[in-house]
Amino acid sequence: MNLPDIDSNVLDAVAASRRPSAELPSLEPRPSPAATKGVLPAAALDQLFRLARTYNEWSARDVDDRTIHEVYELLKWGPTAANSNPARFVWVRSREGKEKLAALAMEANRAKIMAAPVTVIVGHDLAFAETMPKLFPARGEMLREFYREPAVAAETALRNSSLQGAYLILAARALGLDGGPMSGFDNAGVDREFFAGTRIQSNFICSLGYGEPGTPFPRNPRLSFEEAGRWA
Repeated sequence: MNLPDIDSNVLDAVAASRRPSAELPSLEPRPSPAATKGVLPAAALDQLFRLARTYNEWSARDVDDRTIHEVYELLKWGPTAANSNPARFVWVRSREGKEKLAALAMEANRAKIMAAPVTVIVGHDLAFAETMPKLFPARGEMLREFYREPAVAAETALRNSSLQGAYLILAARALGLDGGPMSGFDNAGVDREFFAGTRIQSNFICSLGYGEPGTPFPRNPRLSFEEAGRWA
């Protein structure tokens, strides 16, 4: 089933409606965002991509509530289909929460979960359609009916929660944190323990903190541009 076409003028109108109210009285011409964007400094690209590593061992430095909120405030702006935002997050930081999650993980992942300051369960809400009137006011009712169809909801929720999980990792890196994404756990068990009574299903987990320097394995190679893709 294909998503109905959404007029670009509608998208522009929705975007305009979300600007802070302080901007509305101003009638002065504003530069186009495309005219003001530039390439990020090399150091920023290194921090986000080239020198960033996946960590399994963590320093004793804590991650405070404010930093976790800042991570979310960045990742929420990443694009999702029709602004659906189906990802749901459980930020596991208490001793009790860590023990519960670690007990549902494969043995190799248990120590990582216990040592990390925070481990995030990235889930996807199969009932995300109910938020569409809020998230896409211009066509919210139509989109709610469209995404209520179970097969469409399941596919959309999984794909876009995976995107939002990737935004989580990049947002954390942008704020100076390190990440350690993992599968290797009992998804059904996590759903029972952390999402009981909801239609949320776990996708993957990701530890967050400040990685212990010198602990990652030597970096493995990546595919070249030609190996990974082609022109068409």
